[in-house]
Amino acid sequence: YGDHRDLHTAYRRQRQMCIRDRYGGGTDTTARMASIRSRRILKTDIRIVSKRGGAGAKAQNYVLTRPADGYTVMALTQTHLYTMARGKSNMKIDDIVGVARAMDDPTFITVSGKSKYKTLDDVINASKKAPLNWGVANIGGTEHIGLVQFAKEAGIKVKVVPFGSGAQMVQALMAGKIDATLPNVSEATNQVADGTFRALVVLAEKRLKDYPNVPSSYELGIKAKCSTTRGYAVLASTPKPIIEKISKGLVKAMKHKVFANYLASAGLTVEGSVAGTAVWDKHLKEEFKVAQSCLLYTSPSPRDQRGSGVAGCGWKK
Repeated sequence: YGDHRDLHTAYRRQRQMCIRDRYGGGTDTTARMASIRSRRILKTDIRIVSKRGGAGAKAQNYVLTRPADGYTVMALTQTHLYTMARGKSNMKIDDIVGVARAMDDPTFITVSGKSKYKTLDDVINASKKAPLNWGVANIGGTEHIGLVQFAKEAGIKVKVVPFGSGAQMVQALMAGKIDATLPNVSEATNQVADGTFRALVVLAEKRLKDYPNVPSSYELGIKAKCSTTRGYAVLASTPKPIIEKISKGLVKAMKHKVFANYLASAGLTVEGSVAGTAVWDKHLKEEFKVAQSCLLYTSPSPRDQRGSGVAGCGWKK
């Protein structure tokens, strides 16, 4: 009886998905959609737990206090990596291993559909004469890191204008307040489709299947890539068989039509987003190295952090 009861308890034990954002936000919604089928496949209930504060630091420090048994899964975005790179939490990149990637939302460089800049070369040539105004959500955020990479590769200077959110950044370009910005595909799908925005390039190694006329940065000789990712990780000391089980379970769940439809609603695909531990952990570690190198050039001033300043960065080849 005792053994049966222990097995029953283990079966019913809750698995936690720890997020850094408020309930109802994008990370929370993605975690809940991923958990719909994962509960059945992993044969355990999944509870979403929010640990807000410190740009992911509280969530990271909380996960470090949990047993390395796979029952605490941390939802990750690039913000977590930037927090680690700045040394703002107790967690180090080698403390975790990525188990599954849920979303990979590539980044466009866009200008207004009415802009005089028709190609990326137009933007680069103009920038070599005088820096253009580029909108980002936050200094040190994903778009800013992507812009830093691009500016370094292109050998240009830029003026960075933070708006506080991706939505405000997109609205600023629509209103003509900035020259260019770096929205995700999901953020700019409608505007690119109706001609409000002109997508000059996707910061990726290859062109996107749904945007065959938009060149990739790599094919233009600019080795800069940027995307917004969401995925999951556990403590690196978790036994490997458990890591593999969680990875396979989450990937199988996210390939189901329930999650696939969720991705499609954002203009994304299972093939381009969902990946297991081998691909995702490598992706995480590569992005962390990029964050470390780029953050050397993106230290914000107090004005920039309030969203009212302009930060400049640039390189000369």
